[in-house]
Amino acid sequence: MERTKIRKVSDILKDFLRENKLDIRLKERQIIDSWEELMGKTISRATKKIYIRETKLFVIVSSSVIRNELHMLKTDIVKKLNERAGEDIITELVLR
Repeated sequence: MERTKIRKVSDILKDFLRENKLDIRLKERQIIDSWEELMGKTISRATKKIYIRETKLFVIVSSSVIRNELHMLKTDIVKKLNERAGEDIITELVLR
């Protein structure tokens, strides 16, 4: 019996995720999960719903004051979230 190339399980999983295009979905989930940590408890409490559709992050906020504050910081927020993911996953932040 001939020995095949030995690979780490983590490398095999990364390849599997990439081949099945699940790596993007995983990073999207990480971005959503990191919202409270990056934005803080006050903004997180005012966030009713957050989801990603076609590289756009949709955030539904209950407070118009917080929505206006976030609107002024859109580019910085997108940059922080993409840095957390390790690549450009989010292209636009949509506030409602």
